[in-house]
Amino acid sequence: MTAPVAGRMPALYLSHGAPPLADDPVWPGQLAAWSAGLPRPRAILVVSAHWEEAPLALGSTERVPLVYDFWGFPEHYYRVRYEAPGAPELARAVRALLRAPGTPVQDIPDRGLDHGAYVPLVEMFPAADVPVLQISMPTLDPRRLMDLGRRLAPLRDEGVLIVGSGFFTHNLAALRHSGPGVPAWSAEFDAWGREALAAGDVDALLDFEHTAPASRLAHPATEHFAPLFVTLGAADATGDLGAQRTPVDGFWMGLAKRSLQFG
Repeated sequence: MTAPVAGRMPALYLSHGAPPLADDPVWPGQLAAWSAGLPRPRAILVVSAHWEEAPLALGSTERVPLVYDFWGFPEHYYRVRYEAPGAPELARAVRALLRAPGTPVQDIPDRGLDHGAYVPLVEMFPAADVPVLQISMPTLDPRRLMDLGRRLAPLRDEGVLIVGSGFFTHNLAALRHSGPGVPAWSAEFDAWGREALAAGDVDALLDFEHTAPASRLAHPATEHFAPLFVTLGAADATGDLGAQRTPVDGFWMGLAKRSLQFG
């Protein structure tokens, strides 16, 4: 087992998939290869599309059951376990960084990891031996989420891997009415996002609902794109927006699985 390393951890945005990701012939290997190239984190801080709560909430700092926040899947997906250690020290550090007038932070000690957190972590850190803390998204406003990421950025220098977990395109209802292959709206939004990220055009990304093609089809609700802005804020605070790579791209069931690393 690799020892935790000192130094700044990268910040990640990943498309987290759904429980059947584990059965895909390609994607789990991509996630495993990605994590194998990362320095070993001391802890992981996850912001998932599947937990919106205001004021910002800290999830459990002890081992508690996972949140199986999905319906209609085969029974074996509800038997998955991911018993990573809790991260009480990280929770204290988050509270300290966010402590300010008008910025309340709440604790929800029985809130376990949802599938936006544990589904990719099962593939990336299968030993479940890195402490994990999930925090809620207190807003969907991209600018406020970037500010949250900037405030959390010092954790990267403490060996914390900050992960925004969403899906680069996400419209399950539209997929039901699409034919085989990748829908045009998903491909167009993904191509726009690739170019905006490569150009470092943060303003266009922040205003994606107006600047991106097919944005309302790619994200009829914006919670799956929103975690990207926490990651961008954590990268921007340390000047890492230009140190960008795309360890995973392509499509899964018509949705763009583009995933990013900064730093």
